[in-house]
Amino acid sequence: MRIKVEDCVFVQVDVQERLFPHIADKEELEKNLITLIQGLKLLEVPIIVNEQYKKGIGETIPSLRELTDDYPHFEKTTFSCCGNIDGLSAIKATGKKVVILAGIETHVCVLQTALDLLEEGLQPVLVTDCVNSRRANDKEIAISRMIQAGVIPTTYESLLFELTVNAKHPQFKGISALVK
Repeated sequence: MRIKVEDCVFVQVDVQERLFPHIADKEELEKNLITLIQGLKLLEVPIIVNEQYKKGIGETIPSLRELTDDYPHFEKTTFSCCGNIDGLSAIKATGKKVVILAGIETHVCVLQTALDLLEEGLQPVLVTDCVNSRRANDKEIAISRMIQAGVIPTTYESLLFELTVNAKHPQFKGISALVK
């Protein structure tokens, strides 16, 4: 399946201040997420931010918060972003059928969101280098399970160029600069 920019919405899952310090390879994950979000913004992909129980886990980390402050944010207590009626309604209200997923933790909130999106008739696309967990095995098993369930795996660079399609795209140079 070709991923087309006009079909996509981006859902960021729980990249929050009190959980993020415990995530494996967090510096690389943060750098990748920043690049992904900057690219998606250049391509004008709608963005929806989810935050798990902010009182306990805190706000979205500052580097991502400054990139996403102008987009809808939804607080949730369910692990799946789809468990929050307002958040799920916001995803559906975009009219987009492809949901790009990134965030933490891969084996809990990202996994459950992806499985629920499939049940909702939407197509999740997992940006595998923009997700992580505290332990590598949890991430690996969750990605494998999602792929078996029908989630499409990709990387941020592959996705951004797939959405751009052509070197003549007006945002090609901007995307190229981001991934260097």
